[in-house]
Amino acid sequence: MEILTSLFSVPTLKFVFISVFFSWLHVMLCKICKAPKLPADGPPTYPILGCLISFYKNRHRLLDWYTELLTESATNTVVINRFGAPRTIVTTNSKNVEYVLKTNFNNFPKGKPFTEILGDFLGYGIFNVDGELWRMQRKLASHVFSTSFLREFMMSTLKDEVENNLLPLLESLAETSEVVDLQELLKRLAFNMICKVSLGVDRCCLDPSQPVSPLNEAFDTASKISAKRGAAPLFLVWKVKKWVGVRSEKRLKNAVEEVRTYVEGIIRGKKRKIDESGENHGEDLLSRLISAGNDKEVTRDMVISFIMAGRDTTSAAMTWLFWLLSCHPVIEKELVKEINNREKILLDYESLNKELKLLKASLCESMRLYPPVPWDSKHAMADDLLPDGTPVQAGDRVTYFPYGMGRMEALWGEDWYEFKPSRWFVEPTSYHEGSLKKVCPYKFPVFQAGPRVCLGKEMAFIQMNYVAASILRQFEIKLVVSEKPVFMPLLTAHMAGGLKVVIQKRDHSR
Repeated sequence: MEILTSLFSVPTLKFVFISVFFSWLHVMLCKICKAPKLPADGPPTYPILGCLISFYKNRHRLLDWYTELLTESATNTVVINRFGAPRTIVTTNSKNVEYVLKTNFNNFPKGKPFTEILGDFLGYGIFNVDGELWRMQRKLASHVFSTSFLREFMMSTLKDEVENNLLPLLESLAETSEVVDLQELLKRLAFNMICKVSLGVDRCCLDPSQPVSPLNEAFDTASKISAKRGAAPLFLVWKVKKWVGVRSEKRLKNAVEEVRTYVEGIIRGKKRKIDESGENHGEDLLSRLISAGNDKEVTRDMVISFIMAGRDTTSAAMTWLFWLLSCHPVIEKELVKEINNREKILLDYESLNKELKLLKASLCESMRLYPPVPWDSKHAMADDLLPDGTPVQAGDRVTYFPYGMGRMEALWGEDWYEFKPSRWFVEPTSYHEGSLKKVCPYKFPVFQAGPRVCLGKEMAFIQMNYVAASILRQFEIKLVVSEKPVFMPLLTAHMAGGLKVVIQKRDHSR
């Protein structure tokens, strides 16, 4: 009797019930998962779950997983269905990219799912809005970016930052042979540049051994957590954390409050000066936006968007360029020769834009392989059909994929994996006398294309050319480790763990 009692005790019955339940659940899942739907192009897809299992397994290598799927696709387009996320079409087909970004632009806005992910951080800024609000901001920004005053202010700011901060720091690092994170140094330089041009203020010490500024750190936190929202296997997870106000969503809220408080303080100060003097003498972007009479919240969000776009993109491109040049000393030698031959023109805007051809080709080649923005998405407003025959349903996310496009044999040939600046020249055999090709922006959409093409594209090249040329003319960059670095996608991509280097003075006698 005691034995029977012990057999049928409550704990034992609970254990039996749980065992039976999980056995039944295992059988049901096996039945579901044994017969996945194998689409012509795309990962194995199961009922209800979609490709969630494959997505989760590859969540730490999504870029390469997507690239592998797209390489195997006859159209270089795949459809991703997974539980907890919108149906997603990923494409590296340049005709599809042109259709989405230009031909049928009005049917492919950013869309609510995208703006919801970044809304807490970017608010109503130009990169996170559609429709009339976007057109208004675009018109205003186009006018500001096309004026000579901003070019002149950017050039004087760039010269001051490089000559008085960057080069003296590199000189001291060369003297001590101290190991430095070049990525962090370039990020701080870019942050200083964009803060001066956008806000008219200095924000950051360049030396990576010194603490980062609170504003820079807040931008880092906000951009990282916002990016992780978009990559989450289940969107519901971050939405619940935001609703409860815990963990990463609490840190995001605090970081956004810090960024907005700082920018709003700058706006109030500049507005007060304008009201007191009756004139606006400011050369920075914010002063021009205030003069345009925009709503305070829109002005704030526009400035935050410009800072976010400018702080990491150029530094990421230059970080990968310096790593690639360290691996290709022959190309670096040719670059130094080009820079030295044109040393006298480095301060001229037009010359920087047109004369340093090999440097521009090298930057384009670096961004082909390691684009600062590896993917971007739109959302279909109505049913549609892409040029390659892929049907689009209203509400679908359509992602064009610069990282994968740079790895497509159909676009770049069998040698796509090689770092070859020569591919950007009309005559690939001549670095110094040849002309650069006009490459279709829908084949190389690292600055977007169509109506939303990056307004700061030309200024970004000017900044990268000037900084890279100034460094290469005087210094050699020596890698500390030989392992290939890891490409990490966030809102803008970066090199995982940074780029540890030793700076040496360049010996021109060799």
